[in-house]
Amino acid sequence: MLVKQISSNQIKQKALELGFHKVGIATVDDAAMLVEVQRLQAWLALGYQADMAWMANQKRQNINSVMPSVRSLICVALNYYTPHQRPQGREYAKISRYGWGRDYHKVLHKKLKALTNWLLELGAGIEAHYYADTGPVQDKVWAQKAGIGWIAKNGNVITTEYGSWVFLGEVLTNLDLKPDRPHTQHCGSCTRCLDACPTSAITQPFVVDANRCIAYHTIENRDQKLPDAIAPHLQGWVAGCDICQDVCPWNQRFARVTDVPEFQAYADNIAPTLTELAEISDQEWDQRFTASALRRIKPDMLRRNARANLEGAAGVVETKDYSCQVEMHPEQ
Repeated sequence: MLVKQISSNQIKQKALELGFHKVGIATVDDAAMLVEVQRLQAWLALGYQADMAWMANQKRQNINSVMPSVRSLICVALNYYTPHQRPQGREYAKISRYGWGRDYHKVLHKKLKALTNWLLELGAGIEAHYYADTGPVQDKVWAQKAGIGWIAKNGNVITTEYGSWVFLGEVLTNLDLKPDRPHTQHCGSCTRCLDACPTSAITQPFVVDANRCIAYHTIENRDQKLPDAIAPHLQGWVAGCDICQDVCPWNQRFARVTDVPEFQAYADNIAPTLTELAEISDQEWDQRFTASALRRIKPDMLRRNARANLEGAAGVVETKDYSCQVEMHPEQ
């Protein structure tokens, strides 16, 4: 038995006090998750996970396998957008915004741990575990169910307040909490993300093939050489890719500068040149990317990515006026 009843509003208020920008609650409902499980299975059957074997972890298809007693998920979002802009010259290497500042795992984990400990201290019998891109949890799916935002055509979660420039996390708990309404989808007829992707990685709305994704190849692909179908189309990207986010109308109109100091960009991450990264030493890499999420991209991979740009047709994203209509009204 729990010592006392905990309200959803109490939990939300605490999450906001800890600095999260959005918080919502989803109830575990196996029947409601069936469609999402089938969608994941279909995606895996196509091989769109590439070498990311962890995506096939069976626990990802059943939240009870992650935590048998789970009844609710407290989903949170943290805005990481900063106002810096990349220079347009073709000599510059492009790093995704998520990696400009301190490692987001460290920032999210600190806040999630504080929220989890606060929950556990409220009464005997309370169970809670947190994750932030670190466990077999479909964080985007749960974020949508908790009303944080919707899964867009490019696979990212878009919020009406911050666009898709948000990190996601969740606390699993055995508490029965009042859920929020799932978010509705507001991409409308817009296809900017599909049209702008230079490798056609978004094979159809809401379906992304990692085998064609620049972000996957620059971050996860451990091969000595990038595929011939990818290398000529990198357009300067050496660490992730923000093309589908940069062209999104929601991001262009509603991006808001974060108040999280740790996400402010390190100077060296805004405008490195391809030539300097192509020759970066292991020691320089270690010093430059201390406490950075970019440490997942090992020095030999970073050199490979930069050299592939120099050898191929590195360039900038074309500016196009894609015809689309998005639903800009906020949730009621």
